[in-house]
Amino acid sequence: MKDLNLIEFFSDFKEAKNINREKLRDILEKVIRSLFVKKYGSDETIDVVINDERGDLEIWRNREIVKDEDIEDDNLQIAYSEAIKIESDFEIGEEVSDQLYLSQFTRRDISHIKQNLKNSIQDLEKHKQFELYEKRIGQVVRGEVYQIWKNEVLLRDDEGNELILPKQEQIPADFYRKGDSIKAIVKLVEMKRNNPYIMLSRTDPTFLHRLFEEEIPEVEDGLITIKKIVRIPGERAKVSVESYDERIDPVGACVGMKGTRIHGIVRELKNENIDVINYTENFQLYVSRALNPAKINSINVDEETKKIDVYLDSDQVSLAIGKGGFNIKLAGYLTGYEIDVYRESDDSGDSNDDVLLSEFSDVIDSWVIEEFRKIGCDTAKSVLDISFEELVKRTDLEEETVSKVLEILKSEFE
Repeated sequence: MKDLNLIEFFSDFKEAKNINREKLRDILEKVIRSLFVKKYGSDETIDVVINDERGDLEIWRNREIVKDEDIEDDNLQIAYSEAIKIESDFEIGEEVSDQLYLSQFTRRDISHIKQNLKNSIQDLEKHKQFELYEKRIGQVVRGEVYQIWKNEVLLRDDEGNELILPKQEQIPADFYRKGDSIKAIVKLVEMKRNNPYIMLSRTDPTFLHRLFEEEIPEVEDGLITIKKIVRIPGERAKVSVESYDERIDPVGACVGMKGTRIHGIVRELKNENIDVINYTENFQLYVSRALNPAKINSINVDEETKKIDVYLDSDQVSLAIGKGGFNIKLAGYLTGYEIDVYRESDDSGDSNDDVLLSEFSDVIDSWVIEEFRKIGCDTAKSVLDISFEELVKRTDLEEETVSKVLEILKSEFE
């Protein structure tokens, strides 16, 4: 009965985990042999035969026949008086094979076999899961929200594998409920405490790349190449694209008629603003496109310091910088250069009354002036043209400091 129970247990586990028969045979044989090593110190004398058709196993032990008084090791030798009970014509010195049954083993032995069998199959499942997802790093997967914690979300795929989406890999606007279906890329797969740890990401640029491949056939087919992607997740992204076929407009193909193609991607990314830029080897033109929608008057590139000075009209400065400074920041990421914007002098008359911020260096600290210059404000009026809230948001200055600067600048024109 114990033999039957073990096989039924093994068969049920096989069906639940869907492990192939060859692996199952290897696991079972290894478990049986480990018991012999534990009991007798060696498994060299046994043969394990597993019959898939009948769903059973046989254990045969091979021992040398010796005189009864010469027995030294029951695992290697069998007494002549015992051997002739198996086959009457056996002689001393011959080898005899006798079958062992699990029912001959103790309850503890059976428990050892079952526990080892269960642990071995679980380890195999973990290894299979690790290998499966290791091959899927950088690919998009779907999971259903199973548990929501403060710093991460636990998802499960169709096969019940557990996937982790940490807070830092979520788009800020993401909000989940149990049962929601989530799309993300596999970013990291590793073993932690003998368990596979599968980390997903929705903020990695590769996720946006995969979404382009899903939504835009020309990208999937290789007719359009994505040169680079930079993102501030949930806010803005810039995607540089190129086509080697002159008949294909890469930007138009990615955006689609009336934005139909890009709309699905934007919706998946919680309305993240996506700029698709036509890549060019003309670096100055590339910088100009990266700062879209601002219109650039001139560009000065310093190759040594990796800095770019951009000059534009007053009304274009805020466009170049963008909400929260995202546009100029992403343009810098895209080009690999630090970009500074400068307002060109306006000869319309009003600018004659304007004053450079540097003129206030006696009452405003130089590092504070530098913070305003970084956001394209190098004159008093250019600062006053921007609201208090926007100045606090764009600069790294305290509200009190911004208020003090505004008071000083306003007094200049009163």
